[in-house]
Amino acid sequence: MQQAFFTVMVLLQVASALAMIGLVLVQHGKGADMGASFGSGASGSLFGASGSANFLSRSTAVAATIFFASTLALAYFGNLRPAAQEGSSILDQAASQVAPAVPASAAKPASGAALIPGQ
Repeated sequence: MQQAFFTVMVLLQVASALAMIGLVLVQHGKGADMGASFGSGASGSLFGASGSANFLSRSTAVAATIFFASTLALAYFGNLRPAAQEGSSILDQAASQVAPAVPASAAKPASGAALIPGQ
């Protein structure tokens, strides 16, 4: 269940990112008419309010909200640990594993010469 939700969130994030990219590229920039506004006498709207938001800017805001929400959900679910391993680290798990038994004769060499490779 969690893997299916994770996959849906990734697909939602990619779709919203592509929608945001497309919507931003289609929109008309605020500074696009800057040169024309000085010559036509409409410079009052150049630095002032540009009016209410249109459909494209509202759609971009919705896509950005979906993108950020899916990013937060992916970060949350990406950091969840299974209940069986909660409270234990990798070092605790490694220490709990039983090491293979080593015979006493192989554990301590008789002399230092046995440690030299090729002898």
